[in-house]
Order: sequence, then C-alpha cells, then structure tokens
Amino acid sequence: MNDEPKIIVSNLLVSLAAFVIIVTGMKAAAPLLVPFLLALFIAILIASPFGWLQDKGLPAGLALLVVLGLLVLGLLLIGTLIGSSVEEFSSDFPAFQENLHTVTAELLAWVDNIGIHVSSDLVAAYMDPAKAMQLATNVLGGMGNMLTNSFLIIVTVIFIMLEAAGFPDKWRLMRSNADQSLAEFSEVISNINHYMGIKTLTSLATGFLVVILMLFIGVDYALLWGLLAFLLNFVPNIGSIIAAIPAVIQTLVQLGFSSALGVAGGFLIINIVIGTFIEPRYMGKGLGLSTLVVFLSLVFWGWVLGPVGMLLSVPLTIAAKIALEGHENTRWVAIMLGPKVEPPVTSEPSPLDESVG
Repeated sequence: MNDEPKIIVSNLLVSLAAFVIIVTGMKAAAPLLVPFLLALFIAILIASPFGWLQDKGLPAGLALLVVLGLLVLGLLLIGTLIGSSVEEFSSDFPAFQENLHTVTAELLAWVDNIGIHVSSDLVAAYMDPAKAMQLATNVLGGMGNMLTNSFLIIVTVIFIMLEAAGFPDKWRLMRSNADQSLAEFSEVISNINHYMGIKTLTSLATGFLVVILMLFIGVDYALLWGLLAFLLNFVPNIGSIIAAIPAVIQTLVQLGFSSALGVAGGFLIINIVIGTFIEPRYMGKGLGLSTLVVFLSLVFWGWVLGPVGMLLSVPLTIAAKIALEGHENTRWVAIMLGPKVEPPVTSEPSPLDESVG
C-alpha cells in the first residue's frame, strides 16, 4: 500500500500546526517584537548611507554617528509635528463633532426631500463620520506612541549596525552552505531597501501635495492631513483611501459640498499620478508579489503586529517569500505568493513540418 499521500498530508498538518504556533507567539510577543522589527528595518535603510559615508573616507564610528544623528532629528521632527497636530485637532474636536452632526442632519433632510428615506439611527450606528475622524487621530496617536520607544529602537539599531560587520563570518562558521544563504539574505536586504526607499520618497511627495491642496482650498489642519497621507501611504492599497476620508469630511463641515468634492478629486489625482504612474515606474517588478497577496499581507500583519505591522506588511512578506524560495519543499509557496506567471511558449509544428514528417 502506498503511504506517500498520508505522509504528504501528515507533513502539511505539522507545517500548519507549526505556523499557527509561531503566529500565536508573535502576536503575544508583539510589544517586544515591534520595536525590534522597526530597529531592524531602520538598520536596513541606513545601511546604504552608512556605507556611502564610509566610501567617502569617514571612519565607521563617525559615519554611524552622522547617520544616527540625522535619524534622531527626523524622529524628533515627526514626533513634534504629530503631537502638535493631534493636540490642536483634539482640542477642537467637540465643536467639530457638533458641526458635523448639524451637516449630517441637513444632508439627511435633503436626501429625504428628494424621495430617499434614510434612518438617522442607521447613519449614527453604521456611517457615523465622527468615527472616521476619531480613527485618524487614533492612527496618528498610535504613531506618536510608537515614537516614545525611540530610545530603545535607536539603541537596538546601534547594536545591529555594530554586529553587522562580523555577521557573515559567524554565519560561515555555523552553516556549510553559508554563501548561498548569505546571498539570499543580501537579496532580501536589497529588495526591502529598494521598496522602502521608493515608498518613503513617494509618501513624502504625497504628503507634501496634500498639504498644498488643503492650503490652496483653505481647509484647517492642513499639516495634520498631510502627515496622515504621508504615514498611511506606506499602507498598500487602502492607506490612501483611509487618509482621504477624514480630510474630505473636514472640508465638508468647514467649507461645504463643492469644496469637499474638490478635495476628493485632488486626492484622487494625487494618488493616481503617484500610485499608478510614478511609483510603479521606479519600483519596477522586483517585489514579485501579487496584488492579492499584498492586500492579504496587510490584513495578516496588521492583525499580528498592529499598525506597525500594516506599515511593514510588504517588507515582511518579501522577506518570507525569498526565504521560502531557498528551499525545494517550500518553493511552491513562494510561487503562489508571486505575481502572475506567463505560460510557457510552445511552438506548434507547421503544416510543412507535418508533411515532411
């Protein structure tokens, strides 16, 4: 009797059980794991400027000090902007919420006059615009809380950078096929660095254009909506949509329907230009992830690690895919995570060949 199907099913069940245990452990250890992952990805990002400064003749210690100094200044600037913006908006939120309820009541009355009857209780329960505004402040507040661990993150980055130089030699002593695994590791770092670098630049451009748009139309808290657009642009697929909702609601309450329509159109144009034309042109096809996998990874890592997991969903999935490609037994999983595969080209015999045969 052939036991091969039973062995395959048994191995699959064991792998699924191990996966569930690992994910459960990651979710339980998220408060400890999130700062480490952030430090790891920051170390990957600063590795390029760190190496560039060394190539220019700076000693390793001084180059690391310069890069970390710029990093600390950036974190302080972002933290200050987030803190001041959230504090200003939170202080004005009760008055804004009252105005929002007034606008919502007027909109429901107008809808009722044209013959469409919508229950105000239903709107309050399922489509309360104030909840979207609160979500925006919660996202920014969560980012601010994340920055409170900046000292721990920076210290971890320092130790990672100090250990990075001796890591290849240690790995060669541990593994017989060290060169192959080091090449895979280098590929992971290269892809993540490429993705995060391009995503950071496009997110900065998105946030800057949103601030210009809001200032041009005359919407309050323009810096707040620009910061939200910058941060949520790191979240693939749905981040830009979530960033646009509170900005449009703010404009609707403050300036009316026509201005809100203009803001919605401005967000749409910005995201189409950057997300459809500019970003794919420079991002290329090096990520090797399907659109469905990108979205599912967003949901999965967000559930496991929270908001930071959503920001790091694509880099984490890239790392997992490249690791799976390195083993014959798991290569099929990496293929399933990848984009659409073109079918092999088969040359059909011509009638002349058939007649000759």
